[in-house]
Amino acid sequence: AKKTQTQVCFTCHKEQRADSHKVSTHPIDAGKVVCSDCHNPHGSVGPSLLKKNTLNETCYTCHADKRGPFLWEHQPVVDSCVNCHVPHGSNIAPLLKTRSPFLCQSCHDGSHASGTPAGRNAAGNQGGFVGTPSANVTGRGCNNCHSVIHGSNSPNGGYFQR
Repeated sequence: AKKTQTQVCFTCHKEQRADSHKVSTHPIDAGKVVCSDCHNPHGSVGPSLLKKNTLNETCYTCHADKRGPFLWEHQPVVDSCVNCHVPHGSNIAPLLKTRSPFLCQSCHDGSHASGTPAGRNAAGNQGGFVGTPSANVTGRGCNNCHSVIHGSNSPNGGYFQR
C-alpha cells in the first residue's frame, strides 16, 4: 500500500526518517538514493543489514575517492566513516557529527603541532593580541590548512594538505 521503498522502511525506522529531513542528508527525498542502495532488508553478513561486509565498504560504493590508499592516511577514516559522519542525516554538512574544529579536537588535543599557540586566550597569536582567537580555531579552523582530511598523497610530508 506504500508508494515508495523509503515509506515502507520509515514506517518502523522513525529516527532515520527524522535524520533524512535534516540540513545535510543523502538525497533520499529526491529519489536519488533509496534504503536498499546500502541495506539488504532480507539479511546480510554486514552490520545493520548493510550490503557490504563493513560500513566503509558500503560508503566506498559511492564515495570511492575517499577510499585511498593514501601515502598519508588519516586513521579514523580507515577505521570507520561513522567516527566523523552520521550516515542518515545531520545538521552539519557534509553529514558531520559536529563542526570543525570541535570534531578534530575530539581526538586531537593540545596546542597545534607547529608550536603555534592555539586557543582563545593564547599569547602571541595573530600579532600577539591576547584574547584574539587563534587562527587554528577560528572559522573552519583545522580545515584552513588541513584540507584533505581523508588522506593525502602529497610528497611534501603529507599532514593532509594539498
